[in-house]
Amino acid sequence: MKSLTQALDNELIRSFQQGNQSALEVLIERYKDKIYTSIFFLVKDKHLAEDLFQDVFIKVIDTLRSNRYNEEGKFVQWALRIAHNLCVDYFRKIKRTKIISSDDSAVFETFTPNSEPADTQITKEQTNNSLQRMLALLPQEQREVIVLRHYADLSFKEIAELTNTSINTALGRMRYGLINLRKIMMENQLAL
Repeated sequence: MKSLTQALDNELIRSFQQGNQSALEVLIERYKDKIYTSIFFLVKDKHLAEDLFQDVFIKVIDTLRSNRYNEEGKFVQWALRIAHNLCVDYFRKIKRTKIISSDDSAVFETFTPNSEPADTQITKEQTNNSLQRMLALLPQEQREVIVLRHYADLSFKEIAELTNTSINTALGRMRYGLINLRKIMMENQLAL
């Protein structure tokens, strides 16, 4: 029999629904970085991202326990859709139109491993800081597609489904987002 770490997502889900709590732990561990990073890049607030991340898995657990999960797509895509919807709901609730926070420093904790030399960490920190500032200047739809593609590593098909748009719209937003990023870099003489 396969170990839990080698099991497919749907096998882990069935195992959890049959009472194996360890199966859920493996599933969470498998996707926690991707989901948290996606949330963080949308809300740009470490504490809010942590709260929303917990809310995502509370919804996931409730749905799995009540046997309402259908295996139409990938688990991670479904969980990312929940995360995306919770972010949208949060911003609707507080009636904000911009998904920007002044807390740029928290992003470094997400991506900077402690085992790297200090100069490498500083260089990554400066690069991430520049990228964060540039991403904050993009329209929300373009920023969202870039984050989902490059940080959550989703395909354009998955992005289109997650954002309820067509693949062409997702591709167009990515294209214009990258064009705008290049323009921002040129205007500010920045390099990554």
